[in-house]
Amino acid sequence: MRPDPLAYLATELESLARDGLYRRLRVLDGEQAAETSVDGRVVVNLSSNNYLGLTTHARLRARAIEAIQRFGVGSGSVRTIAGTMAIHLELERQLAAFKQTEAVVVFQSGFTANAGTVSSLLTKDDVVVSDELNHASIIDGCRLSRAAIKVFPHKDVDAARRILRDLPAAPRKLLITDGVFSMDGDLGPLPELCAVAEEFGCIMMVDDAHASGVFGRNGRGTIDHFGMHGRVDVQVGTLSKAIGALGGYVAGSRSLVEFLYHRARPFLFSTSHPPAVAATCLAALEVLMEEPGLIERLWNNTRFFKAGLAALGFDTGPSESPITPVIVGDAALAMTLSDRLFAHGVFAQGIGFPTVSRGRARVRTIVTATHTREELQFALDAFATVGRELGVIPAAQSVS
Repeated sequence: MRPDPLAYLATELESLARDGLYRRLRVLDGEQAAETSVDGRVVVNLSSNNYLGLTTHARLRARAIEAIQRFGVGSGSVRTIAGTMAIHLELERQLAAFKQTEAVVVFQSGFTANAGTVSSLLTKDDVVVSDELNHASIIDGCRLSRAAIKVFPHKDVDAARRILRDLPAAPRKLLITDGVFSMDGDLGPLPELCAVAEEFGCIMMVDDAHASGVFGRNGRGTIDHFGMHGRVDVQVGTLSKAIGALGGYVAGSRSLVEFLYHRARPFLFSTSHPPAVAATCLAALEVLMEEPGLIERLWNNTRFFKAGLAALGFDTGPSESPITPVIVGDAALAMTLSDRLFAHGVFAQGIGFPTVSRGRARVRTIVTATHTREELQFALDAFATVGRELGVIPAAQSVS
């Protein structure tokens, strides 16, 4: 019998199980909603990127159905051959107006938007200077570009400046940061980094995936939040989180977008979005402009939930966004906390290495605009019960 060349994978999986990191996929039985059914159990959902609840918004549903009836279910080709439909161009025009840039190009996902852009803009003769906690898609894009990669400690602007100051002359330098960091929920120091980029003549790039629809006027992102319009050369956003559908986009100059049309490999070699997806995203932009109360409710819920976790004594790290980690350190403990919460009716996933550093394992929570106060209080009560049982927070004081 032929030896199995993949036999080592079983050993790797056993190692994950020993470290408490082996996880089976949870299965969503119903809609992606604030309260939903997962693995046959009704739970309060604190694991979704559906910040504004747009995955089930009536306007988005209707627009998707209309597009299917009018255009069919797929585009049938890549954008550069026969897959550019009028609705794709309209989405790019509307996104550019929303982001206040000259142009936008839409990608199939936020991951491909980041990886495809970085790898297209840089060559082996260039240098990228990147925050150590930037998203994996940025890291992969940097590697694919073959540029020299210089990493600075998280949000350490002075360290980024020192790296750039000590670099030899290079044709191009790219300084890149997340707008909102996806595991800790803190914001990148955009004003300071923009100043550094201008000082050293860098291309300035921001991945705003978790800020789109959350920060700035009507959800325009951290560039708008910090007033950095005109100072960020490459803005990456997502259509898969607060927008409620699927995809990513890059906003910037017309030259940038035209260049990515010709050089970004995900754009060149992947079939374009189904028309229903593009139609849904257009509807989502209308909702952002016409229903600002959704973002207000998101932030009201976020403040309520953060305050509740803090009052209980949980370590929520440096979060400044609806992403609120409950940091416990040990990976096995984080997974146990997640499993116990699920048994109490709260779905909040445990996160460990390599997604976060060793010793920084956590249960990651995200509050949405569509959670009710009753649902959030139910979740806080579950955190209190399980956190005390596991010794993550002190036991409740008895009243004498």
